[in-house]
Amino acid sequence: MATWLCVLITVLVAVPAWAELALPPGFTAQVYVTGLGFDSGSERGVQGVPAVATIGFDALGTLYLARTGARFRSGEAEDLSPIYRIPAGGARLTPETEPRYLHGPPLRNPQIGAVRGRGELFVTTYDRDRRTGALYRMTDGRPQLLAGGTPLDGSPPLFRQPDGVAVDAAGHLYVADREQGRVVRLDASGKVLDPRHLAIMRPRMLVADEKGHLWIGGDGTAETPFQDGAGQIWRASPDGGLTLVLAGPLPAGLSLSPGGSLFVAQRRTGKIFVVTGEGKRIDFASGGDGTFLRGLAFAPVTAETRRAGIAGDLFVVTVSRQVWSINEVIRISGPFDEFVRQREAAAP
Repeated sequence: MATWLCVLITVLVAVPAWAELALPPGFTAQVYVTGLGFDSGSERGVQGVPAVATIGFDALGTLYLARTGARFRSGEAEDLSPIYRIPAGGARLTPETEPRYLHGPPLRNPQIGAVRGRGELFVTTYDRDRRTGALYRMTDGRPQLLAGGTPLDGSPPLFRQPDGVAVDAAGHLYVADREQGRVVRLDASGKVLDPRHLAIMRPRMLVADEKGHLWIGGDGTAETPFQDGAGQIWRASPDGGLTLVLAGPLPAGLSLSPGGSLFVAQRRTGKIFVVTGEGKRIDFASGGDGTFLRGLAFAPVTAETRRAGIAGDLFVVTVSRQVWSINEVIRISGPFDEFVRQREAAAP
């Protein structure tokens, strides 16, 4: 009896998150990035890589993952984490092969804010103790400070806890500062154009669409990234006008499909849904009991990503069976924008 119970528990725990995703007809899911040997509780049978929260693609199809959860592993400096660089086609990491995927030096609480062109990363960092943050531009694994950091003249820091970054068509940068409740606007060189461009309660993530709108996902009044009911999704027009598009679900990731539809990961419920400009929610996918989601990103449509076979696919970071220190990246393929059009047309 006890032996059969142990076998049953092992089988249940080992079910991969992608197998539990309920998708619409015409869509498929598969593991894209995983690992083996990073879970200290090996009896649980959990595969994956050390926890990541934010992801982004460049035009070549390279996937960048900002690693989090340094507290889960021994031997690392507090809050210092590296960034992974995953070539087109995905990867399966082990502790022995992990170094070949590391990109640049470890940074303090790094977040992949945005990726542009062929490997230009905009990364935010923050120091918990000093309550200061910074925005870096990273190319070829070399971070260059663009804005923020500790002021030399003793003035208040520009950033306290920067998180998401968006780049508009003109090259302007927008940075969400969660602690200060504002979005900062900078030019392409990092010069501050407006330190209080938008005032939003606890903004976390940003994405700019082709029409010049800025979409913002925030925590609202939630003090942790787990409290659904307080989440907010805003849309800012090119002239700075703000509209609360959807309230309630706490977003864990935002990404625009090739056709411009906003897809949202809802962390605690394990759901992915679409938000229209009119604030309508269209449910897309849901995970099984115990499956949680973190960041998500669409692969851009370029000649390189077409050759790699990933153009326009959606990539999602999953937490399997509540083992928060271990994540996988799942690839979802299918006709995303056709799905949105059909659902919008069928809506009353």
